[in-house]
Amino acid sequence: MILLCDPRVAAVRGADDGEPLVDLREIPELRLDERAADPVGAYARLRRSVVERLLMAQRALPDGVRLLIIEGYRPYQAQLDIFTGYQEELRRAHPEWPPERLHRETTKFVSPVEVAPHSTGGAVDLTLCTVDGVELDMGTAVDATPEASDNACFTASTSIGVDARRHRQVMADALLGAGLVNYPTEWWHWSYGDRYWALLTGSPRTRYGPV
Repeated sequence: MILLCDPRVAAVRGADDGEPLVDLREIPELRLDERAADPVGAYARLRRSVVERLLMAQRALPDGVRLLIIEGYRPYQAQLDIFTGYQEELRRAHPEWPPERLHRETTKFVSPVEVAPHSTGGAVDLTLCTVDGVELDMGTAVDATPEASDNACFTASTSIGVDARRHRQVMADALLGAGLVNYPTEWWHWSYGDRYWALLTGSPRTRYGPV
């Protein structure tokens, strides 16, 4: 399992092809949830090619199943606040952990800001729902932490029910087929064009840098 703290992620050459962000509120084919909504609507924005790949993935889903987008672009400060907040939560829960382990465990749930996929506009948190917006059983809630879920948030977890495993596989098949990659500690997190994507796909450089 490659985590975002792995030096190989930061070593990927950074580049940005200038592709614009698209507002998902203007894409009626994709259902957008508002639980992560922010005052300026950053959550609703993704790079154009990511949106195209989500539409491709949705077309590959079974009848009656749709993607439910939770969050796309995340500004630097929001990413930093989440990282430091979760790191402090772990520090209080595990005062015996050395700094190296504390950092590693933190990155199982939130990326360090210097390599954060969400801050490029290339990453998306999402789940599956019915055409009426009812969320399918995915084993845990979106944004369940490894600590709280006993690692059931890991994409390949075997501690979840049969239906949840099937739903995760259906979503993974569609998104992988559309060219996105998953962060294996978060079944809901997928990305394209960022450093993590570049490392996993063998790309010599990113398509997107921080926005």
